[in-house]
Amino acid sequence: MAWLFLVLAGIFEVAFTTCLRFADGFRQPWWTAGFLVSASFSFLLLERAAREIPLGTSYAVWVGIGAAGTALVGIFFFCEPTDLARMALLSLLVASIIGLKLVSSS
Repeated sequence: MAWLFLVLAGIFEVAFTTCLRFADGFRQPWWTAGFLVSASFSFLLLERAAREIPLGTSYAVWVGIGAAGTALVGIFFFCEPTDLARMALLSLLVASIIGLKLVSSS
């Protein structure tokens, strides 16, 4: 269950970074509310996951899911570049997240 919490925490991280893109310095109330709610759920779920998964692993996976997910949102919704180097590095990031899961004892 801890890994499910961690994946959900990462998804909420993607949601809060996406809301942050539209919050316009927190002047857009709905996007700001989305940011606050998503960030709250993300941190709550991260804390729950870190009860069973080592903190360093939890944090690294959470950041990795958030970074990769946010980069993919940028690519698919904001026309950010998809050059070979960027895609290779994103693939390496995803492989690192999977690797952390595979070597984790919990």
